[in-house]
This record gives sequence, C-alpha cells and structure tokens, in this order.
Amino acid sequence: MRRALIALTSVAALVVGYGVADANDRVPGVLTIDEAVSEQVPRPVEPAVVLPPASKSAPAPTDAGITRALRDDVRDKQLGPRVGVVVRDALTGETLYSLGEDRPQTPASTAKLLTAAAVAERADLSTTMTTTVVRGEGDELVLVASGDTMLAKGAGDPTTVEGRAGLADLAKQVAASLGTKGGARHSLRLDATYAAGERYAPTWDMADVAAGYTQGVSMVGLAGDRPEPFKPSPRFPEKAVLKAFAAQLKKAGVTVSVDDSAASWKQAAPQGAEQLGAVESAPLGDVLALALDHSDNALTENVARQAAVADGAGSSFAEVTAWVRSTLEGAGIDLTGVRLKDNSGLSSGQVVPARVTSDVMQLGITGSAQTMSLVLSELPIAGLTGTLHERFQTSASHAAAGIARAKTGTLTGTSALAGTTTTQEGRLLSFVLVADRVPSTTGTLGARAALDKIVADLTACGCR
Repeated sequence: MRRALIALTSVAALVVGYGVADANDRVPGVLTIDEAVSEQVPRPVEPAVVLPPASKSAPAPTDAGITRALRDDVRDKQLGPRVGVVVRDALTGETLYSLGEDRPQTPASTAKLLTAAAVAERADLSTTMTTTVVRGEGDELVLVASGDTMLAKGAGDPTTVEGRAGLADLAKQVAASLGTKGGARHSLRLDATYAAGERYAPTWDMADVAAGYTQGVSMVGLAGDRPEPFKPSPRFPEKAVLKAFAAQLKKAGVTVSVDDSAASWKQAAPQGAEQLGAVESAPLGDVLALALDHSDNALTENVARQAAVADGAGSSFAEVTAWVRSTLEGAGIDLTGVRLKDNSGLSSGQVVPARVTSDVMQLGITGSAQTMSLVLSELPIAGLTGTLHERFQTSASHAAAGIARAKTGTLTGTSALAGTTTTQEGRLLSFVLVADRVPSTTGTLGARAALDKIVADLTACGCR
C-alpha cells in the first residue's frame, strides 16, 4: 500500500510540476505530445560562428523581405491561432515586421526581461552582497543575511557566480577575530531582516514549489540548493545556512549552539555591533545574468526585491511589481495592456503585449540604458548556453546556433522567445515571439521548433 501511495504521489507531482515548466524552461511537459515533432533531431553540431559582430554599415532588411521570410513560419500550426511577433532593426529601432504586437499575451518567463530592465535602470549592478557575522549580546554570534542565496558551504570560489562567497572563509575570519575567546561556547543565530517579505507569491501554485520548479524567496541560501525539477530546495534555506555555518565554525575551532527558530530571524543584530567577518558575493549584475540564463524564478524575484527596497519601495510581491511598472514607465515604456502578478512570469493571468517586450529590449540595444545592454549581452546563446543549450539543433533551426541570444518562456500552452540575432549580411535584429494558444496535439516541443525556425530564418536571410 505504501508503494502504491508513493507511486500515486510521484505521478501527481509529475503532472502538476510539468504543468508549469517555466521554472527552468527546459521541460516539455506531459501535457504535450512530444512525438508530434516530425523531424528527427540530429546530433548536436557546434556552430561555425559564435556571436559574430554586427555591422552598422550592413544593409538593413526591408519590410517586404522580412514578410516573405516569415509568411509561412508564423502560420505554423504548431504555434496555434494566437501569435504575437515584433521584428526590429536594432540599429534604428524601426519595426520591420509585426503581428498582433499590441495584443496582451501570456509572456511566461520573457516577463523577466521587464524585471531585468527595471533593475538595470535603478540598481547599481556592480554592487555585491556582503554576508557578515557580528557580535551580539554576551556570547552571541549573529549571521547577518544580505541577499546572497548562493553561499558556498566551504571555501568561496572567486571565479564563479554561484558560490563566490564561502562559509568556510567566513568562519575562519570569525575564529581569528575571536582569538582566544573562540574556545568558549557561543550561541549562533540569523538576522534575516534585510528585505524581508513574502516567501511565496499569492498567485504561485505550491505544488510547483514542492516539485522543484521554483523555491521561496529568501535573502540567504546555499550554493547548490537552487531548485531543479523533482529536486526541490530546502523549504527553509535559513536553517540550512545556519547548520552549514555552524559546521564550518566548529572546523575553525569555534563551538556554537544554534538558534534556528523563525522568531530569531526577525530580530535585527544590535546596531553598531562589532563585525567579526564578512564575505562578498558576485556583483549583482552577474547574479541577474545567472537568473536569466537559467530562468530562475526565485533568484529573479530576489534581485528585484533587493533593487526595489534599495530604491525605497516595499518588499511584498505586489510592491515590487508596482516598482517594476513605475520604473519602466519612468524610462518611457508604454505599459498599455500589461498585467503583472509577480516579477518572474511564473504566475498565471499575466499578460504583456509583444510590443512592450520589444520596447524594453530596445532600451538596451540602442545603448540608451547602458546597464540593460549588459543584461542583454548575457542572455543564453542559441544551441550553446542556458535554457537555449539544447535548442537550435535541427537542420531547420541550426542557422541561428551560436548567433542568436534570447530569453525563453514556457508555460503549458505558451511558448515565447525574445532576443537578438544577426542577419547573414551582418545586420543586428531584435525579435519578440509569443504563442499562447499552443495546441496540445503538438505541445511545447512543437512550438519551440516553430519559434526556433523563425529565428533561424531571420538569421539566414538578407531579407531585402
């Protein structure tokens, strides 16, 4: 009976979790029919060219040329009846092709581009998150969280984003600061008052959290604990960090008793307390790039919350979403038709017209927002990195491999792609592609193949 219950629970988690594949943008879903993709996927081939430079003097495609190139592609039945498309000459900003560009559509994870633009507009992307330990009352040690959810359990690695700051390094600093007092028994607790807010958006499905498609938003956590499908993160990363840090303190010769109660996390460290150690995360911009590359919902929400709070906004999901809207409007983006419920695109009921996503990307492409340019330059590369690693591997789509960069978006019934590519003649184009009525008969993989072909055809043509 126990085995039967376990099997039933596993199947239920499979169905519910796959229902929101957007967490990692890499799960096709049991609600799709993968076999409907007729072409056999060939063995991956490394692209001949990786990210060729765009040329300002390269001839621009014409409206008529783009229309001819995409006429059949946008009618692909695998995309369903509702397709939104915007293709622009990135240099001039001129719209070369559009279809349903003002229609509100489900953005899925391409909504992260709106969040990234707001963060890039208002936050200092070079800043780092400093995790510290300060002396509390009596023999108390207080670990002060500052937003770094990718702390290495051991030594930090200065060459990585995840695990840049290490708890072993922090423990050694604390031991050195305590000196001869390190042999005494200390108590250890966490101050998690920085940017404290809701752990889960009210519009998130908790079954997806349990299945490992996202995790709660916190301001501290361990490297390696970010969620993966069917490998959920610790429900309380605060406890995991305290346990790991206590172990490192013990190795460094400092014995502690741990208070990991949620009530203790809400107590701020004493003002002006003596600092005993500190470790620095990777720059905020690198963390944001990682969140986009992996389509990490919770990490995106974490960065957005920190940026909003630093800018004087509140820390709830609603307050951060309102901050994203006001920031984009302040940057001149017309948000007509936009409805946001979170900052990662995970919640159902969100809509963003393709035109808005295109306008947001154009901020970075034109250089009017330099920090957004950096964000766009770190998007996944077709066929090589991030959520595009396993895409653009067919003969129909391979022309864009190593050339296009894009943010993916996938929910049940929705597939989206937004990014840039360079034409055969060297002209940089931006594109936004959204299909939010994907038929269940062909499903996610069919829609992805159709979107990838559109990007490949843009890349392969001069379109004049």
